[in-house]
Amino acid sequence: MLSAAGDPAALPQEEKLNALYRMTTQLAQQMEKSRISEYTELLHSPFRLIWLNILSGVARGLGIALGFTFFAATIIYVLQVLGALNLPIIGDYIADIVRIVQHQLELKTF
Repeated sequence: MLSAAGDPAALPQEEKLNALYRMTTQLAQQMEKSRISEYTELLHSPFRLIWLNILSGVARGLGIALGFTFFAATIIYVLQVLGALNLPIIGDYIADIVRIVQHQLELKTF
């Protein structure tokens, strides 16, 4: 909406106000999308911030523990299946690994 010369001062007053209104509206929408007001409210209540961080840390730790357990169980199962196939060299190596893991699991009784 600049004039042919590119000078913003040459625009009529109404067009300047419309451009300012559009820019202000866009800025307000962007701030709403970024949820900055909720973030500033959270910063003003430190106990809620600490509580949310504790909860997110517990959830993250639980997710990592469950994910690793599932992954390790799947790997051990695959190794047991491969060990049962009696492949010449790989089968003995895999059987040794499975025996070591099972021995370690038997030692750790909780």
